[in-house]
Amino acid sequence: MKIVGAMIRRSGAFFIRRAIGSDKLYWAVLSEYVRTIIKKGFAPLEFYVEGLRSRTLKSLMPKLGMMHMVMEPYFKGEVYDIQLVPISISYDRVLEESLLAHELLGVPKPKESTTALLKASKVLQDDYGVMHVNFCRPMSVRRLCRGKINLRQYNLTPRDLPQKPSAEAQACVNWLAHLTVRIQEEGSLVSPWSLMACLLLQAPPAVLTGQGVPWRQLTEKTLWLRKLALDFGARLHWPGQVPDQDVMSSAVALHHSVVRRKEGRVFLVREEEPERKRPNDPEEDVTGAAAAVLMVASYRNQSVHLFVRPAMLATAMSVTKTTQRDELFAFFCFLRDVFSNEFIFIPGKSSQDFEEACVLLRKCGAVHISEQEVVFRFLCEDGVPVIAEKRFLPAVRNLATKLILSGELHTYEALSSDTQKNVVSALRRLGSVAKLESSEQSEYRVNKAAVRRISDMLCE
Repeated sequence: MKIVGAMIRRSGAFFIRRAIGSDKLYWAVLSEYVRTIIKKGFAPLEFYVEGLRSRTLKSLMPKLGMMHMVMEPYFKGEVYDIQLVPISISYDRVLEESLLAHELLGVPKPKESTTALLKASKVLQDDYGVMHVNFCRPMSVRRLCRGKINLRQYNLTPRDLPQKPSAEAQACVNWLAHLTVRIQEEGSLVSPWSLMACLLLQAPPAVLTGQGVPWRQLTEKTLWLRKLALDFGARLHWPGQVPDQDVMSSAVALHHSVVRRKEGRVFLVREEEPERKRPNDPEEDVTGAAAAVLMVASYRNQSVHLFVRPAMLATAMSVTKTTQRDELFAFFCFLRDVFSNEFIFIPGKSSQDFEEACVLLRKCGAVHISEQEVVFRFLCEDGVPVIAEKRFLPAVRNLATKLILSGELHTYEALSSDTQKNVVSALRRLGSVAKLESSEQSEYRVNKAAVRRISDMLCE
């Protein structure tokens, strides 16, 4: 982007390649540049721990490359300490809400340009609410790393020579990165609309687009969920001097692009669609409804971290049909491993998460798992044991569309490419799917028996 790129650079930013891969020279130059900034300390270094934008408005698994570059000067004794300041950014309404939803459905992202940026200024004529920025308490790396890593190993090699990080260093950086994202979650501000979105998505899409949800029922449940969220320690952006009904009415009015209130009911709004390639195509109907559902789901995701731990324990109790602590903890840990790409869990904190869930479970209901089953079904039923990565997402999306049309599947979130990728990542970690590194194109080998076992455990 001409002009804009230069302005950003002169503001102190620097650009990084999307994929560094095995380019050792580029990695060495970038590492040295970051180390110099940290050692000289003439300006703070700001970066996104996740390494990329979240298309679902949910916290992502942290990328460790930049975090390790930042930590390396401390590991090598070049600085006494480093202060990490997690920053939480919360939006009432996101400018690119429609674009993000369509990207999840496989629509390519439009190419960025200065001309397109100027043309996009017309979106500012609409109301997008407010943005909240919360600077969390600074964290001392020296204090946090005490007892977690032996720094003597760095005295055995000249500091100017690049070193491959040890397993101990990688584990420490991974722990710090997850801790940072978790603190960002705790510091985020939850809007009334996020709570309302949680409840709206409890209704089937056909109800949301057809008869709608009663306004009175929605507001009563939202007030109940607000109390529950506050009991769970949430930070809510809920004006205290304004009547509750006005707060919720204002939230619905702000998000007029996805919902509307009419005659005492709330309806899901589908976007105005361009002329169809194939008129009366049911698959295009599914895609249109799915985009609206995913837009609502993205705002629900802003508050889902509040409820995930007690919901997982409730699911464990529902599946195992037991109250034995050891059995529940074992299944809780299994769910924690399966969903570690969906939600942020600090490594080594399984017991603390379980204890937190036990305390909060009385105030929370169970979560039903559904969208993951689509990927399990595809992997088990597909006749080929080796699946090309390029073929996987379109094939799963096609299967999910057919299941929705047949009435077997009732959640449009199964069409989200992020959900599908997270399921595959979990199956790879559990050893049910293996990536073939030797092939020219990325391919996966599927252990169908193992996938069926995991599916049976989750779907009992």
